[in-house]
Amino acid sequence: MTLASESSSLADSLELVRTLALATGLPYAGGVAPKLAWELFSAGEALLVDVRTTEERKFVGHVPGSLHVAWASGTNLTRNPRFARELEAKVGKHANILLLCRSGKRSVLAAEVAAKAGFTRVFNVLEGFEGEIDEQQHRGGSDGWRLHGLPWVQD
Repeated sequence: MTLASESSSLADSLELVRTLALATGLPYAGGVAPKLAWELFSAGEALLVDVRTTEERKFVGHVPGSLHVAWASGTNLTRNPRFARELEAKVGKHANILLLCRSGKRSVLAAEVAAKAGFTRVFNVLEGFEGEIDEQQHRGGSDGWRLHGLPWVQD
């Protein structure tokens, strides 16, 4: 597969996600599986924006080259009232934007707010960075960016 055809295939995958999101009534452009998110990001087809707190990125890890706009801050996860403005300042409103959080829940809220603010191509990265919490109250055992073996670093 040539670089041009790979890029076209990735763009087609993203359009399929958008079409499905529209058909199901999602207020944002849709959910993207972690592996597809990495392919899109590493091919330069999308920007990856981590919406977790600064502390989460530092102590749990983050995707190299990802941007950061916190959806909330502090241990109480106080919502960032400037989220949409900060996101626009970093990426603009019309880029392909992939939002990543811990489990894929905060990034859904962030995607909804971004879409309401006029972002046209904002997607949620499904499963998040660490994945869902399991019966033992642990993350990372059943899903998430790290479980899939995708690139990440830790400070």
